Amino acid sequence: MESDRTKRRSVRIGQTKVGKGVFARRAYPKSAVVGEIAGDVIDDPDYTSDYCIELNDRLSLEPYAPFRFLNHCCDPNCEFDFDEVELGPDGEYVIPTVYLFAMHDIEAGEELTIDYNWPASNAIPCECGSLACRGWVVAEDEKFA
Repeated sequence: MESDRTKRRSVRIGQTKVGKGVFARRAYPKSAVVGEIAGDVIDDPDYTSDYCIELNDRLSLEPYAPFRFLNHCCDPNCEFDFDEVELGPDGEYVIPTVYLFAMHDIEAGEELTIDYNWPASNAIPCECGSLACRGWVVAEDEKFA
């Protein structure tokens, strides 16, 4: 897996129309690992933040920079992948490694985006600008009619 130094060289944080975003410094082919998402694991089923990744119904990952600044897009170029959280033999949670994968070829300089897949109860207006924009930051199966 990439070192922290290599990860910093392969992506950068930059400004977007909605705040900070993450941009590729190099090209990534489809299915390539763009990076490993590191962060603090929060054990609180009611925890929310603008950046957290839900690992299960109890645990969330509060990612560190640079990947905490991944923006939503209704037609994203990246997605997360991780194994399910399991209980170890000592009764402690075994936290999976979370990876960011390229969903299609990504060019150097392109903003890296994900689909937040938020429930309708958390939806906010979307400003992604893609041709496939749903108008709301909301899961595809919960989009508004």
